[in-house]
Amino acid sequence: MGVAGSGKSTLAALLATHLQRPWLEGDAFHTEASRRKMAQGEPLTDGDRASWLASLCDRLRLEAGVILTCSALKRSYREQLRAAAPGLRFAFLDIDKAEADRRVRTRGGHFFSASLIDSQFDTLEPPRDEPGVLRLDALRPLSALQAEVAEWLAA
Repeated sequence: MGVAGSGKSTLAALLATHLQRPWLEGDAFHTEASRRKMAQGEPLTDGDRASWLASLCDRLRLEAGVILTCSALKRSYREQLRAAAPGLRFAFLDIDKAEADRRVRTRGGHFFSASLIDSQFDTLEPPRDEPGVLRLDALRPLSALQAEVAEWLAA
């Protein structure tokens, strides 16, 4: 979990391969209307995210052990996901705004507009004092992040 540009998808792909688990890309579950909004630089509202979260919850109920990439910016979103999959854990990729912005601006082929970085940080409720959360420095090497998450999940 984390803001756009934190490396969620890149880390999840490595982790899924390493752990031989299925991986779901949370962005694939956004509605077409939400994708258009984000591409036009319009932040999503809680209402926009409601069907997206419901879809993610449905998938979590159906697929135990799946690795899901998802921003889960608000505590209420994480609680909704936890209710769908008791024991769900979150790896929070913590990154500063400048680096997230740089990463989003340099990646290609994604619908997310870099102009939304500020809104991501405005919406973010960092997971403090929440069970089942591993905080990671998103600037560390991917191999180190993957190893730390794999060890944490195995514990």
